[in-house]
Amino acid sequence: MRVSTVKFASRLLHRAVPAVLCLFFTLRVFAEVAVVDDSGIKVSLTSPATRVISLAPNLTEILFFIGAGEQVVGAVEYSDFPAGARQLPLVGAHNRFDVEQILSLKPDLIVAWLSGNSQDGLQALKQLGLPVFISEPGTVDGIVSLMERLGKLTGNETEAVEQASAFRASIDASRKTYSNRQPVRVFYQVWEQPIYTLNGDHVISHLIDLCGGRNIFSDLKHLAPVVSLESVLARDPEVIVGGGVFGEIPPWAERWQSWPTVKAVQNQHIYAIDSDHIARMGPRLAQGMEALCLVIDKARNTL
Repeated sequence: MRVSTVKFASRLLHRAVPAVLCLFFTLRVFAEVAVVDDSGIKVSLTSPATRVISLAPNLTEILFFIGAGEQVVGAVEYSDFPAGARQLPLVGAHNRFDVEQILSLKPDLIVAWLSGNSQDGLQALKQLGLPVFISEPGTVDGIVSLMERLGKLTGNETEAVEQASAFRASIDASRKTYSNRQPVRVFYQVWEQPIYTLNGDHVISHLIDLCGGRNIFSDLKHLAPVVSLESVLARDPEVIVGGGVFGEIPPWAERWQSWPTVKAVQNQHIYAIDSDHIARMGPRLAQGMEALCLVIDKARNTL
């Protein structure tokens, strides 16, 4: 009887081992995650990240938006939304971060910003063996993809897809309402002295197009070029838009009153949109687009 029992147990174990091994390797395959970042580099993790550092405020916001907020262990200054982000340890600014502080937080993923972060700093982090995901979304689709890829890297893929879908739906609602209406010439002002604007490759220019506007400097080569006052006057925008603080009229908007020959000034179509909505390439961009479309449409109705 005892021999028979031992043989039975042996046969059972012999059959079970392949199944257990199969399950083990299956779990390993599902645990490993890999995506291609916006610089074209494949970022691979042996398992979803549980300790993430964000090197840009918009990336911090996106991580919270997709359900990975509790996994963020550090961020750069101005990472102030949502409220939970304000409690995070700071690792410096977007263009100068503290490598020692970053190492002390023991991250298993760093999310970075290609055109905003220090390239030397990012290279130093890579040389230390830290996984660095580079972001640089140039369109709404790029932001949606960024949300989904960060969701995969942090193990929040389902929620990320749902949130990205909701974000896209908000953008599409504004696009369907405004994109086919009469075109309006738009000047988007980033800075006053010198005058900075955006070319056609920037996300904000893409939003202007979706609102039925036309960026008067879309043809320029650089993403954020400096332009002269004379060139703005020559292209005669029908709307002038820029970032600002909600409820306040920024100084740059008031100074355009010195140029009454510009159509936007003649018709009082100079608007400041909440910078946290229009300038951060994150989920609140949908609110920024809605505000942008509304002010463009105000100008359209007076042409």
